[in-house]
Amino acid sequence: MDECTVPSDAEFWTRARRYLLKYGGEFVDFVPVRAEGAFLYDDAGRRVLDFTSGQMSAVLGHSHPEIVATVRDGIGRLDHLFSSMLSRPVVDLAEALAGLVPQLPKIMLLSTGGEANEAAIKLAKLVTGGWEVVSFAQSWHGMTGEAASATYKAGCRGYGPMAMGCFAIPAPNAYRPRFAGVDWQTELDDAFDLIDRQSTGNLAAFIAEPILSSGGVIELPEGYLAALKQKCAERGMLLILDEAQTGMGRTGTMFAFERDGVLPDILVLSKTLGAGLPLAAVMTTDEISQAADDRGFLFYTTHVNDPLPAMVGLKVIEVVERDGLAARAATLSDRLKRGLLSLKQRYPCIGDVRGRGLLLGIEFEALDSGQRHSARALSNAVTDKALHLGLSANIVRTGASDGVMRIAPPLTATDAEIDLGLDLLDAALELTLENLRPVRKAPALAVAGTR
Repeated sequence: MDECTVPSDAEFWTRARRYLLKYGGEFVDFVPVRAEGAFLYDDAGRRVLDFTSGQMSAVLGHSHPEIVATVRDGIGRLDHLFSSMLSRPVVDLAEALAGLVPQLPKIMLLSTGGEANEAAIKLAKLVTGGWEVVSFAQSWHGMTGEAASATYKAGCRGYGPMAMGCFAIPAPNAYRPRFAGVDWQTELDDAFDLIDRQSTGNLAAFIAEPILSSGGVIELPEGYLAALKQKCAERGMLLILDEAQTGMGRTGTMFAFERDGVLPDILVLSKTLGAGLPLAAVMTTDEISQAADDRGFLFYTTHVNDPLPAMVGLKVIEVVERDGLAARAATLSDRLKRGLLSLKQRYPCIGDVRGRGLLLGIEFEALDSGQRHSARALSNAVTDKALHLGLSANIVRTGASDGVMRIAPPLTATDAEIDLGLDLLDAALELTLENLRPVRKAPALAVAGTR
């Protein structure tokens, strides 16, 4: 468990800094050359345990042999087509998705979550005739157009006006309630009272993540989705659920909404559907699809319904169902959460452990009132130390929830890999706090030395 020095290729980093445009934060000082299962490897052979499934996407781990075989076979037969041409893999994947959610049998395949949320919002606006969209103040739905306008976690400042008619309400946060002593139902009622006062009467949709991942791994309590859907129904709004990170078994069920028994009007999948490759889907009802068709719905893109990604999505569904990976996620979650709660008992700087399945969060507490020991500084220090020790665990470094570490191992992780991750995180916490202790004591020692 000795700390390693991260190898640095000076020439590589010189070129990277010269030619790459930054798109959020600093680049990580680890350069993988290959990935397999739950591990990443650099050219020096150093391995890092990936506790974020890449960008929360690689639910089957990296370079899963069946995904590799699917891509190798598919690229030699069908890769990309004129967007009005259909292929068997596209229809096969649509049929498979409809089999998972029979009430949402109409499907469009796209590339990214942001693009799919864009399509879902546009679909809702056309069908309802409204143009106002509501989301959570801690939300992350994408970086383009309507999706960006429904994203409040970060990225609003400096870009001029967002889309008209966008509103935000606070997500319920049991650990840090917005108003002490106020239950989530009262908070939701009050939030929609404010929405009603601001709306021009043209509400179209509410878009929500069942677990707000980038927003700090905030899980909507049981009963909340049902109450939210009722609020939407009362106003003629459609409920869009963005299951980019919670879909395909990660939360212990195939989709997170299944726990609540609440069916969305539009379901958006991405990230996990492609197991790390660019694939997204918009799913909706026959009625909404027919209304959209009658009104001339247009979302014609270069890579809509491309065959190669569809082959991958079909294989992902097959593997997740065949290998019982949703149930596996629930089992691994118990092991991982027990370990994290044990760390919480040992380290008072861990204020909360929360989440569901293999999407868990650790919220850090500030060591004192100084910025040097804030939750942000502590979480950044722990994640940097963890990487040096061989663990990639994601800290949300932008926006207001950057004291929360997201942990999302692949559903194919072994018990031993879960335990290794916990051991590495334990060591990172111990070393981080050990390094901070002399810094915190220094002012007192300096004063004592002047006497």
